[in-house]
Amino acid sequence: MARAAIMVGDDLWQSIRDEALRAAVADPVFGKAVAGAILAHDDFTAVLADLIGRRLGGSVSERERFTEFSLKALRAQPDLIAAAGRDLQAITRRDPAIAGLLPPLLHFKGYVALQAWRVSHWLWRHDHHDVALLFQNEASNVLQVSIHPAANVGSAVYLDHATGIVIGAAAVIGDEVTILQNVSIGRGSELPTRSPRIGRGVFIGAGATILGDVSIGEFARIGADAVVTSDVPGGCTAVGNPARLTNCPEPASVA
Repeated sequence: MARAAIMVGDDLWQSIRDEALRAAVADPVFGKAVAGAILAHDDFTAVLADLIGRRLGGSVSERERFTEFSLKALRAQPDLIAAAGRDLQAITRRDPAIAGLLPPLLHFKGYVALQAWRVSHWLWRHDHHDVALLFQNEASNVLQVSIHPAANVGSAVYLDHATGIVIGAAAVIGDEVTILQNVSIGRGSELPTRSPRIGRGVFIGAGATILGDVSIGEFARIGADAVVTSDVPGGCTAVGNPARLTNCPEPASVA
């Protein structure tokens, strides 16, 4: 399994380099930016670390610091690189306006915000809490995406438009989830406080709020501006405030 993941990662990196080379030839002006962001690096790990540093660091020293911490995390846990690759490919599969890997890698702030969270989560789990929270704070300030380092987020996740997204400390986000802008996922007011669990393949529309000890089943859809405070079964759509269920799958008939 690990070997397969490495091979996929190598293939992905080669695809990114090939796109970058074609872009540099097609547009010499843009080619300079591509050369610095992609072609100057030896692998996808270095590209991601530099990307995070560029986006979060306001000064040269800050950029170097964010890059250094990112390199440390990404090299210590190769699974982060595999997850980053799946996140990137998920964008190309779900966004019909995207034809390649290079545009979302270089220009989609939701993508870099998610990779910054992956680094912060690694830092948090290794007891570097202050630095992890620094990553969260800067991602919130600069990219308008605030994901607590203690949250759990799967892979092949797409933060589409990625403005005003807030995910709390105890939230659990499954694989292949799509989250649009202005979404809040966090604790409710009940005691003890608990956070939502979002299943695989869930789509969360713009402006939705999901709060408290709720479970969103696999491939459910949360409509725009819905306020969800109770469970949503798999395959159902939740709309409105308070949310009501619609379009639920027909129960299997008993022979």
